[in-house]
Amino acid sequence: MRKQFIPLFAALALAFSSNNLSAQSWEHTDEDRKVAVEVDTLEKKGFTLIWINKDKTFSPETKQQLIDAYFTNYPKLAKKFNKKTRKEVTFVIDPEYDGVAATAGGIVRYSPAWLLKNPYDIDVVTHEVMHIVQAYPNGSGPWWVTEGIADYVRFKFGVANEKGNWRLPEFNEKQKYTDSYRVTARFFHWIETNKKKNFIKKLDKAMRDRTYNEEFWAKQTGKTIDELWSEYASKPVI
Repeated sequence: MRKQFIPLFAALALAFSSNNLSAQSWEHTDEDRKVAVEVDTLEKKGFTLIWINKDKTFSPETKQQLIDAYFTNYPKLAKKFNKKTRKEVTFVIDPEYDGVAATAGGIVRYSPAWLLKNPYDIDVVTHEVMHIVQAYPNGSGPWWVTEGIADYVRFKFGVANEKGNWRLPEFNEKQKYTDSYRVTARFFHWIETNKKKNFIKKLDKAMRDRTYNEEFWAKQTGKTIDELWSEYASKPVI
């Protein structure tokens, strides 16, 4: 591990927000490093995490939990879903970011304000690094599939979901499979459990290979997605 401490120059902070981030600004962390209070490089078993902290009050305990979650789950997800995924990831603790967490390229930005209020929401790491593993190209498929898979993976691989009070929702008739996130993740879990083992792995690969289409569901399960949802809605026990 190499550790570097850098003075904080607040006047130089970048104005990142959840609704105003260009791909270029995500990919370049030089300015992040300039305003950081701490930069670490951690390596373990072929994987690297660049840690950039721009919040001088950020909890050391939360830092360690986020790092541990990365080294616990990212290698697992890489092995299961995409062995060609990048081996170096950057975490940025960014007070200027006003969402929860978001990923672009190999960079994940986390809101320290959110983690201060929700210190046990550690598996936000699991969701976000799955997006890195996914690495879906433009035009790969619907966004609700992307986010549904990421939350399904959080459900299956999460290290602290119970402690973080995170769980899949109960089914209700107002839901749709396109609702994304946990609603879609629950549906995916039902398919995986009741219809097709390793379905999510195949769905993920189809998205990354840009071979996903509306016929995918019937080819894998014998039923269209609407037929699957109708059956799920009639008996949504998981």
